[in-house]
Amino acid sequence: MEGIDYHETFSPTAKIISVRCLLSLAAAQNWSIHQLDVHNAFLHGDLDEEIFMSPPPGLRRQGENLADYSLFTHKQGKSFTALLIYVDDILITGNDPITISALKNFLNSRFRIKDLGDLKYFLGIEVSHSKNGIYISQRKYALEIISDAGLLGVAPVDTPMERGLKLSNKGDLLKDASSYRRLVGRLIYLTITRPDNTYSVHVLSRFMHEPRKPHMEAALRVVRYLKNTPGQGLFFSSQSDFRLRAYCDSDWAGCPMTRRSTTGYCVFFGSSLISWKSKRQKTVSLSSAEAEYRSITGACCELTWLRSLLRYLNILHSKPALLYCDNRAALQIAANPVFHERTRHIEMDCHYIRDKIQDGSVATKHVSSSFQLADVFTKALEKEVFIPLIRKLGARDIHSPT
Repeated sequence: MEGIDYHETFSPTAKIISVRCLLSLAAAQNWSIHQLDVHNAFLHGDLDEEIFMSPPPGLRRQGENLADYSLFTHKQGKSFTALLIYVDDILITGNDPITISALKNFLNSRFRIKDLGDLKYFLGIEVSHSKNGIYISQRKYALEIISDAGLLGVAPVDTPMERGLKLSNKGDLLKDASSYRRLVGRLIYLTITRPDNTYSVHVLSRFMHEPRKPHMEAALRVVRYLKNTPGQGLFFSSQSDFRLRAYCDSDWAGCPMTRRSTTGYCVFFGSSLISWKSKRQKTVSLSSAEAEYRSITGACCELTWLRSLLRYLNILHSKPALLYCDNRAALQIAANPVFHERTRHIEMDCHYIRDKIQDGSVATKHVSSSFQLADVFTKALEKEVFIPLIRKLGARDIHSPT
């Protein structure tokens, strides 16, 4: 809304998942990451007519199934270079320093480019490098949220949401809804490096149109949780087997207003968490097995896209991506080629997943509920369960004493 949050919007180009994937690959390959900034990325003044431009010389169409249109790669022999663009910021990495230097000089000869050196700060993300890997966080941004909320002096809490809390459309309406929308919007951007906040922020975002007092109290609890670990972020290890594995889960009929289930999944590249989601399903599931099966579908779609993205990054997967689920009934539906009365309403999902299993791109595995990492994205957990799970996701705080 212009005049309220207009100046805090941003222009999305490269997918944030692509950024995390590129960083995890660079950490695993021990590649240096360079950052460039383009001067005058936007034209000054308004355009009152349509402008038609010809593609620049040398631009070749790479097919209709590009994983990310802001990712450009170059391979010649053993030399590999990747370039990722986010509005006027550019990341370059690869295994050939000479090619990277030549690319910098070429770009600078065509545009006004500022070489910012090794990547340290990008889109509000702080990046730290070591021989063990790459660490990313949004500590400065988190501290700004805490300060602007006026909670610098309050006691922190250990979890972002009270265990078992179910927010609904009950309670007094807020007099100033914009303050709630602004806070939740900032918390959404913070989830770039904070998977531990994803579920709570997802639930809070359901009430942006008509926020109430209990919703604001829950949002402020998330801020109190940030105060406990403002510098927490993600660690991308230098040790990697370059294999994709995912965990998926669902909270059957968890929404008290619509009785729709919540899908949650997380995807690892080697030991590095690169993608995750918490989302309310579009339809009501008639059983827990159906809800779990729909969560398998979402995770399978993400794995398929990530395989395509990694292929452009010169990582070819000969082995299937592993998909872990704790519901045996859902796994049996995926393995059973026979449709019957109880599965006819999820037939399209069945076809999609079975195709991926049969072509060898995805393999489903059972995991016990106690080792289900996706629980963090489907429900509010108690401290004793929540903290060990986020540690297994790769969450770290290098600013806190060990």
